[in-house]
Amino acid sequence: MEDYAALGDGRSVALVAPDGSVDWWCVPNLDSPPLFERMMHRAGGFFQLRPVESFTVRRHYHPDSNVMESVVTTASGKARITESLNSSLAGRLPWTEFGRRVEGIRGHVKFALRLRLGTRGGRVSPWIQPNPNGAIFHIGSVLALLRRSDDVRILHEVDQSVEAEFTVKEGSHTLVAIQAADDEPLGIPLLTEIDERIETSDHAWREWAADVRYEGPYQSVVRRSALALKLLLYSSSGAIAAAATSSLPERIGGCKNWDYRYAWIRDAAYVTAAFLRIGAMPEAKAAFAWLMHRLNQHGPLVMYALSGEPVNDQVMLEEIEGYRHSTPVVIGNRASLQHQHGIYGDIFETASLFVSDGNILDQKSAKLLADLADRCADRWHEKDAGIWELTDRQHYTMSKISCWQALNRACALAERGHIAKDCLPRWQREAQRIVEWINENCWSETRQAYTFYPGTDKLDASLALAVPFGFDGKARMLSTLQAIRSELGRGPFLYRYSGMAEEEGAFLACTCWMVEGLTLLGHRKEAEKLFEDFLGALPKNCGIIAEMIDPATGQYLGNTPQGLSHLGIIQAACALAGRFQQTFNK
Repeated sequence: MEDYAALGDGRSVALVAPDGSVDWWCVPNLDSPPLFERMMHRAGGFFQLRPVESFTVRRHYHPDSNVMESVVTTASGKARITESLNSSLAGRLPWTEFGRRVEGIRGHVKFALRLRLGTRGGRVSPWIQPNPNGAIFHIGSVLALLRRSDDVRILHEVDQSVEAEFTVKEGSHTLVAIQAADDEPLGIPLLTEIDERIETSDHAWREWAADVRYEGPYQSVVRRSALALKLLLYSSSGAIAAAATSSLPERIGGCKNWDYRYAWIRDAAYVTAAFLRIGAMPEAKAAFAWLMHRLNQHGPLVMYALSGEPVNDQVMLEEIEGYRHSTPVVIGNRASLQHQHGIYGDIFETASLFVSDGNILDQKSAKLLADLADRCADRWHEKDAGIWELTDRQHYTMSKISCWQALNRACALAERGHIAKDCLPRWQREAQRIVEWINENCWSETRQAYTFYPGTDKLDASLALAVPFGFDGKARMLSTLQAIRSELGRGPFLYRYSGMAEEEGAFLACTCWMVEGLTLLGHRKEAEKLFEDFLGALPKNCGIIAEMIDPATGQYLGNTPQGLSHLGIIQAACALAGRFQQTFNK
């Protein structure tokens, strides 16, 4: 899993293996059924370019870009593959276009091209239709066309697959591409236009990255994580997907396999904050506006589809074998039916950061926020599913802190005239009651820490977030962080909560939250060492980070690229750079 690179166009994301195989690509959108799904199913679809001979490969993204370059070396020569999910000067294309340019550098290299179309999760059977304008593949409602230079020789072509070959020599180059559209006509540009759009896309990525304002330590890591987050921003609506994949397991052979191709309120809030801190204002505004629209349309749900609609409950795809035989493979998400108090804190933190950066709330959003503060004041007494979306409803400590966070930020918004003050005294009283309740029920003298929920000795790594939220005093929070590191830590990594070491990998964002918390509590050197150890222990790949890691093997687990992991890195680096923006610091 750690070997995959990600390419994107603002609407979909493709994962490419070092052997030149595109093993995951949902078309036309991130949350569409997959066109290629070999990552989850060995008999699934893929699109591969690889030398016929044995080869070595070096891969990297172009500087400040999500265009990928691979240099392959064989006994007979060397060649360069440049690949991109293309866009145009005007933005996203009206179709999906995957371009792959192969250039000869030295000697000659013979390539094999293999294309096998997927079944969109076992639900369709692809077929080919000869046409005067090209052989069209039908994959359910999707039309796909393989485009190629004249020197690409077709060896075999049937309904579900194509095999071809070509040779590049020093100074020559060949282009292959796939164009696809869903339930609509497919425009056919010239091959030279597709080739040129690889450069256009590279330029567009570099132009975007040039506006990332971060000059502190870990600059290259921050910029790469910002580019990874940009891959997850669905440009059609402004929604931010939690990850680009579904059902990659949290433990090999385990059953914790979820569909993350949706927009969580939590992720949208955290990513908006990260974009604000690095100066990516258009993306931050788009994400925040999308969130406000969804709240007005459907109320405060845990997550939404990228289109803005509610997410369907989980459905298992029984015909798909799963990544390394880890089942089930699912679409939809069972957490869509849950209630999590954390959404209140996330919404108000995002609104607070938005206005503290000099931006303005409209009247409709201001009224919505006031109504949500009232709802939070009424509901904080209830049990919920917690930040970790558990089926065991409890009075989770972090959920109560999130309710305090929401009311605290609502009070500040009202005091500064951003929302109505009518209920300000009530919000102030309820915020104080929450603090008193947490200190009375969730603090353990034995553990010298806030526990997962009242009546347990279990610990929860997400409590590190309470520090940047501004909760409680330094002594108790520092003691809590020390207890979390002692029990949940494995080297520079942390498990989510007590008992998870046997069930899943360490959750990568938790280390970043710990770094941020330690820094803000004045333990910068300890935080810096933890962050250095963390970055040094990550797999040496192109910079794409998954949800979890196996501390014993160093292999990634969970869905990828994972937004929480990448934004955690940005937030941790900003904290270490002294760029943490306290709410309403202006």
